[in-house]
Amino acid sequence: MDHRSNCQSKKVLMRVLIVGAGIAGPTLAYWLQRFGHEVTLVEHAPHLREGGYVVDFWGAGFDVADRMGIVPRLMDEGYVVREAREVSSAGRRIAHFDPRHVIGISGGRFVTIGRSDLSRAAYDAADGNVEVVFGDTVTALHEDRDRVHVEFEHAAPREFDLVVGADGLHSRVRKLAFGPDEEFERYLGITVAAFDVVGYRPRDELVAVMHTEVGDQVLRLALHDDATMFCFMFRYDGEVPVDDGVAQQELLRRRMCDVGWEVPTILEQMPQARTFYLDRASQIRMPSWSSGRIALIGDAAAAPSLLAGQGSALAMIEAYILACELHEAHGDHRAAFAGYERRLAQLVRGKQDAATRMGAAFAPRNRMQLLLRNAIVGLMVIPPIANAAMGRSLVDPIRLPPVPVG
Repeated sequence: MDHRSNCQSKKVLMRVLIVGAGIAGPTLAYWLQRFGHEVTLVEHAPHLREGGYVVDFWGAGFDVADRMGIVPRLMDEGYVVREAREVSSAGRRIAHFDPRHVIGISGGRFVTIGRSDLSRAAYDAADGNVEVVFGDTVTALHEDRDRVHVEFEHAAPREFDLVVGADGLHSRVRKLAFGPDEEFERYLGITVAAFDVVGYRPRDELVAVMHTEVGDQVLRLALHDDATMFCFMFRYDGEVPVDDGVAQQELLRRRMCDVGWEVPTILEQMPQARTFYLDRASQIRMPSWSSGRIALIGDAAAAPSLLAGQGSALAMIEAYILACELHEAHGDHRAAFAGYERRLAQLVRGKQDAATRMGAAFAPRNRMQLLLRNAIVGLMVIPPIANAAMGRSLVDPIRLPPVPVG
């Protein structure tokens, strides 16, 4: 359904700087420009990020994407996985289930898609109506009663009515306006890595193949264009390198070299990876997502962690609701920010709390947890059990506001 006719006003109301072109930033940019605001989107990377991991996308976030008109593209570029398969070190299937039995609960409004593909779809929806600056970021924020004075790493200083940090787990805006990471970051004890290569064999189409050991998990998924994505999750208490791909790959190689199945062969392919990602599975928990004329959305505000599997959908929900609140508040950012947090706090905290209980599903702490996990995966082949276990998570307990008119 095309919702564009519901918004007619194109009067510029505010100048808004959005920092970060992941998923939350472009989604917010799309809606703010729809509502008549003058939007500048700044991304530290020289271009949209590529690669990374895939996400399962459903619920209210899917509804936001539908209102943006990008669902057909997501379904075309994404995957409907037909089997989740757990294998032994020898590659023998020991448990499996068909995710489509669960997807039916959502009315088919479910897709597995590369996080970077979802980001680009949101970006393309807004592009052309938004000023976009790549290869730059903010270095200072000075707020007075009427505006925020922003200094950049490369560009000349500028002034904006509002600044929104959508710059992820390690948010620069959050550091500048709220404080250092350690005040808000809660590491869950698991590190996640992902990379993809072309031409890997064996190749199982539309099958998520997993091998899990105590403290470790690796997943293999065939992608389009003969590519294969590998995702690793492992318990790790040491220092995780930041912005150092060589050190990150060495950490992954050292930590996973003794894991069975295809892992030695997969690690041999790592130097040929098209893209590479590694980071802590962490949550961001803050008492408030705004301060004055500065607000946070997405992982910058309340990362649920990669274990939740819903950070991307939450980012789109948050972006849409923030844009609607700003529109309905007629320029009163204080009322808009308060409404944004009031609408979302319970949903986000619930997702975060659920994620803290998911660690054993990805990296069991001991043999007993591993056996229990595999037994549960095996029972998921029975549709009623799969529905009971996962059905509730496919329906977000939030009602999106209608697209504002005028």
